Amino acid sequence: MTDTPARLLSLLSLLQTPREWPGSELAQRLRVSSRTIRRDIERLRDLGYPVEATLGAEGGYRLVAGAAMPPLLLDDEEAVAIAVGLRAGAGHAIEGVEEASVRALAKLEQVLPSRLRHRVSVLQSATTALARGDGPSVDPGTLTTMASAVAGPERLRFAYRAGDGVRSRRLVEPYRLVSTGSRWYLVAYDLEREDWRTFRVDRVGEAFATGARFVARQLPMDPEEFVRRGLRGRETTYAVEATFETDVAELPGWLRESAVGDAGGDDGRTRVRFETADAPEWLVARLALTGVPFTVQAPAALAAAARALGARLAGAGA
Repeated sequence: MTDTPARLLSLLSLLQTPREWPGSELAQRLRVSSRTIRRDIERLRDLGYPVEATLGAEGGYRLVAGAAMPPLLLDDEEAVAIAVGLRAGAGHAIEGVEEASVRALAKLEQVLPSRLRHRVSVLQSATTALARGDGPSVDPGTLTTMASAVAGPERLRFAYRAGDGVRSRRLVEPYRLVSTGSRWYLVAYDLEREDWRTFRVDRVGEAFATGARFVARQLPMDPEEFVRRGLRGRETTYAVEATFETDVAELPGWLRESAVGDAGGDDGRTRVRFETADAPEWLVARLALTGVPFTVQAPAALAAAARALGARLAGAGA
């Protein structure tokens, strides 16, 4: 194999399998000399790939974990598997990884050859995920289109159905995608209304990037706070207060941000307060999934949901 770039890619593909490769075997597979393999290993190291060499008569090479994440080389089956998995997860907001998974899906689908895109679409249409039932599903294609437009940045056009059923066409400068745990929202500057708006992604259709670039405007506050304020005026929200039997450092990030201090004394308890539009049944399950004992102080609907969930789980255990 005389083409150096192609040979480096082939060598990298071999090294990314979790095993140690003797230098002689790599030379045989790539039909080059052991000396060429040594030079190619140095080239990969210069590119940031942490290749470890072992001493001995044969000597071997393997790719190890480094300080930074180097680019990965995927074969067709691996790329399809990752894309299908990301699409399945992207249709629902997943706590902790939601924005990262959508960004990864957008990057992957941008470089997938058309033949692999077709395979991903076929597999996606032939499978379905059991929805939680607490929030609407979102078209992964819409999410990736929006994520790519945000990263561009490119102006975005789409059809939108408001909460009262009124339909409209929008031209916006997308700023950020925000997940609340059960819904996705797009924060964008609406060019026709000349103001910032939030859009529920499950109400968006026919989204496409126009190709027109723009200089991003400065949102007057954090996008999360902007969405939160918008929800107060458009959806039923309620104030939550709960006490967890642990230090604040042991709580997941979304709860640490709402902590208001210990619950009194040095007993290691933490009180949290926040506002939400999530259904009480879904929120109490989300709180229970932290694995930390907690007590609900408010509102009454959330406390009732906690008692009902506890009774159902106790019955299941019996």
